[in-house]
Amino acid sequence: MATQILETTRATQVEKGKLQRHFRRFDVFFYLICTVVTIDTIGAVASNGAQGFTWLLFLALFFFLPYALIVAELGSAFPEEGGQYVWTRLAFGRLVSCVNSVIYWVSNPIWVGGSLTIVALATIGEFFTPLTGVSKYLFALAFIWFTIGTAIISLRYGKWVPTVGAWARGAVLGFFTISVIVYAARHGVHGFGFGDFSPTYAVFIAAVPVLFFNFAGLEVPSAAGEEMTNPRRDVPFAVLWSGVATVLAYGVPILGILIVLPRSQIFGLTGFIDAARAVFTVYGGHVASDGTVTLTGAGKVLGDVIAVTFIWAIASAGATWIMGADRSEAIAAADGGGPRLLGHFSRRLGTPIAVNLLSGLVATILMVLAFTLTGGNANRYFEAVLGLTISTTTISYMFIFPAFVRLRHKYPGVERPYRVPGGAAMAWTLSALTTLWALLATVALIWPGFGVNWFGQHANPNDALAALSFSHERLQYELSQIVPLVVLVAIGVIFYLLGRTTREQIVAMPFESGEPPFEDGIVGAAR
Repeated sequence: MATQILETTRATQVEKGKLQRHFRRFDVFFYLICTVVTIDTIGAVASNGAQGFTWLLFLALFFFLPYALIVAELGSAFPEEGGQYVWTRLAFGRLVSCVNSVIYWVSNPIWVGGSLTIVALATIGEFFTPLTGVSKYLFALAFIWFTIGTAIISLRYGKWVPTVGAWARGAVLGFFTISVIVYAARHGVHGFGFGDFSPTYAVFIAAVPVLFFNFAGLEVPSAAGEEMTNPRRDVPFAVLWSGVATVLAYGVPILGILIVLPRSQIFGLTGFIDAARAVFTVYGGHVASDGTVTLTGAGKVLGDVIAVTFIWAIASAGATWIMGADRSEAIAAADGGGPRLLGHFSRRLGTPIAVNLLSGLVATILMVLAFTLTGGNANRYFEAVLGLTISTTTISYMFIFPAFVRLRHKYPGVERPYRVPGGAAMAWTLSALTTLWALLATVALIWPGFGVNWFGQHANPNDALAALSFSHERLQYELSQIVPLVVLVAIGVIFYLLGRTTREQIVAMPFESGEPPFEDGIVGAAR
């Protein structure tokens, strides 16, 4: 088999020399659980009622499974540091991958400074005491910079945050499930008929973006491909097994929420924690006739413990995405796709500190602006920022998924320790199917209610805005989504222009990670 050559920059070679291999098989597995099982959005799925569960299973089969197969092959065949940036760069060139990498990267500080922070604040308010004024900002700052600090420290130690975060998810979701069973046995259930699971387009188009986002993240560990001890074997194992765990981790608690709370009381922001408070009354407390929950005794103690564990779980989710996306953007910058400063890795820690700090700054600015501009309306803040987070994520996948079939065609000689079965026909099918889901999720997020009046349901597309706390404010919502996306594309182009000096020379190296470049490294100007 002929040696496959990757053209990269001298700067990338210098920075890769600082990487440290601390990422083992079960580290990758727990990292994936922490990345993909984003329990802050469980309430958003459950707010769609029993149909939310129907569409969860549908996307698990027709999106998540194909997605997992694609990442298992790409992550094992192209295990270079930078993950999705390298895949899209090899497939479509530097300019496209540079812009795409910026969008992929920025979505994470938006998420951390946005919906994750507000969910953490809501949890504090539900189980302890509402934070206002200075205390709210101090907590938000501590939450944001915890995720950034985790990304800055060496992966030798930082990897324990997602590992503990994965176990925290298991504790929260497992205890919640047991409590639901006890609660149902003691108080009965609100119940729903079989017909409530019957799918409708209106719920489908509302649920698709959130479900897509829930299942996203399988490629994130591959951003640290050259920090793994054996990515060619470990990535397929971790991706496929974590996929099974993910479907269970979402499906069981969503059913639990639907059993405990009537749909009218399930909200995207607090759906999960509201249900948790209700079921914990079996250990001490009661639910009033108006739905108000009061926890006492053991119920209060257990509720407080689970609340703290829940906050840790969502903080660790933000940390894992920041760790992965920041590495991808740092490699992009070192490869001539951004300012050289952002492409530096710490020789002592092996992490991209400059990008990490910039992520923290972006998350902090967004948090302050969102608190100010929304006038303290937590639901409005949550929905607008979550929408922007998901749309930036889904847009980036519209280039990652086509890269799969493009790399099959462009680099057929690359060894693929795991290869999706079915030949070229299956590769095209999986790539087209996942890309279509990414496109649909993007459109549905940017234009809520897309297509609801096409199927004889006499629905008004603007009704979808009411669920997003933007009732009769189509223009305001669209501006909150489209303007930031335009700005991000412009930043991506500017980053590419700023990387010109770095692109002036490239070196050739084998695809196999860790091998030195050829002695006559310079092969011309980078394209």
